Amino acid sequence: MEEKISKSIIRSFFNKLEDSLSLDVAIVGAGPSGMIAAKELALAGKKVAIFESKLAPGGGVWGGGMLFNEIVFQENIIEILDEYSVTHTSAGDGYVTADAVEVASALIYGAVHSGVRIFNAVKVEDLVMREEKISGVVVNWNPVLRLEMHVDPLVFMSQAVLDGTGHPAELISLASKKADVTLDTPTGEVMGERPMWMENGESSTVINTKKLYPGLYASGMAANNAMGGFRMGPIFGGMFLSGKKAARLILEDID
Repeated sequence: MEEKISKSIIRSFFNKLEDSLSLDVAIVGAGPSGMIAAKELALAGKKVAIFESKLAPGGGVWGGGMLFNEIVFQENIIEILDEYSVTHTSAGDGYVTADAVEVASALIYGAVHSGVRIFNAVKVEDLVMREEKISGVVVNWNPVLRLEMHVDPLVFMSQAVLDGTGHPAELISLASKKADVTLDTPTGEVMGERPMWMENGESSTVINTKKLYPGLYASGMAANNAMGGFRMGPIFGGMFLSGKKAARLILEDID
């Protein structure tokens, strides 16, 4: 029995892994904007994989505000909450609250059941470039990198790469510093996240969601970091709308 269980896990995982080596879209970071975008792209018929460095997908949703696991949304995105069957309660003044654990769980379920493959505990350590275009991601197990083991990575090729890594904007920073590319920002470089201003940060998250270089897109706080936007804290309407916009932009390009 033990051998059969082990064989089942290995065969199933490696079938999934091999079938994901060539993707339409590689999304890095399983936060809210990345998972929203992934579901939209998968429903449009694209082969999508998310690479998440932590064990649990969900990004910054789980903990709510300072481990009070409730989060806030604007009423104008209730339609998206209903799409994911998320329970919400009016907080007045145009806002609703929702249970952070329910939201994270709903986003994961929605993505996976749309056909998205999620590879957790996997760290993207580099990008693939072909003829002035980002064409894939270079990955390794996160524990391998944390232990500083000298183990070579593997490569997943894709038509588009979405940086949903949140505050660090890891892929955009890689492209700017290591590949020395000029980003589509006012300075041509990563401008850096500004201090908290919730209202401004929410709107700029959506505005800043864009293609920053051929094949490379940014959503959520990664987009704000790249474009010099403000931080917004435990309010997530902008993240959801950013994911929707990122998917739309990618579809326009790769279709």
